[in-house]
Amino acid sequence: MAVFTLPEGMIGFYKKNIEYITEHAVDPDRRRYANPDEAPRHFIDMDKYGKYAYDSVPHKWNDAVKKYTEDTLQTYGIVPWYIEKMMYRLTEAFKAENMDMILHYSADLGHYIGDSHVPLHTTSNYNGQATNQKGIHGFWESRIPELKSEGYDYWVGKAKYIDKPIEKAWSTVRASNSALDSVLLFEADLNSKFPADKKYSFENRGATVMKVYSVEYTSAYNTMLDGMVERRMRAAILTVGSMWYTAWVNAGKPNLDKFDNKDISDSLKLADKALEQLKNTPDKEVKGHND
Repeated sequence: MAVFTLPEGMIGFYKKNIEYITEHAVDPDRRRYANPDEAPRHFIDMDKYGKYAYDSVPHKWNDAVKKYTEDTLQTYGIVPWYIEKMMYRLTEAFKAENMDMILHYSADLGHYIGDSHVPLHTTSNYNGQATNQKGIHGFWESRIPELKSEGYDYWVGKAKYIDKPIEKAWSTVRASNSALDSVLLFEADLNSKFPADKKYSFENRGATVMKVYSVEYTSAYNTMLDGMVERRMRAAILTVGSMWYTAWVNAGKPNLDKFDNKDISDSLKLADKALEQLKNTPDKEVKGHND
């Protein structure tokens, strides 16, 4: 949906390649099983930095490394800093007029921005494991949208230029983290009152029957959240489009129409095949959040 926030000069190129970007927005998740450095890029455990973490953690990477060491930052997650890194790489791809890399970094950047908008990506209690709420990550991030997203309003307006991408990344983390208490407390409250035999149901997923949160339980939780999931999704859409736009502007607004008759290169297709093989990799614990 972020494609439709873009202005003339960008939207044609992105609309032509929307299928690629959509399919490859999940690539960073697949890479977690092949690259041990990937997991920390998806989250930041703000609770590990104390009560006033937002004010105490330096927003600039080098300052944060000096204060905490790089090993500590990697352990607790680096999503805001990695968003800034992806912005730099996307900007350079625009400057080089490298179609393959523009698409690659656009898809990757969109994923990390999306993750930063999820409250449970800002805590070490990322799946409710510390509060006896195991499974809440997928409940908030996947089950609610699965049942409710058809009614969401995806029109978020036009992309806007972002003066300081790193500060935007940090303000996103702060907004996500401030919603965390509601995410956990509302579900705990609902669980204490809801009939236990109606909390879950079983649904057919292809050839598999899966235990899922029931429609009734999901609807009740969504009502308590008062549209939070939709609001965070809308915010993510606008932020992704605005970051793409900002990178393009900072690169000098290169002419993307020159790619109208160009296809994705064979080298990028080969990389796609390698990632495709990771689709069937069995789930396993990886360093950091495992969602």
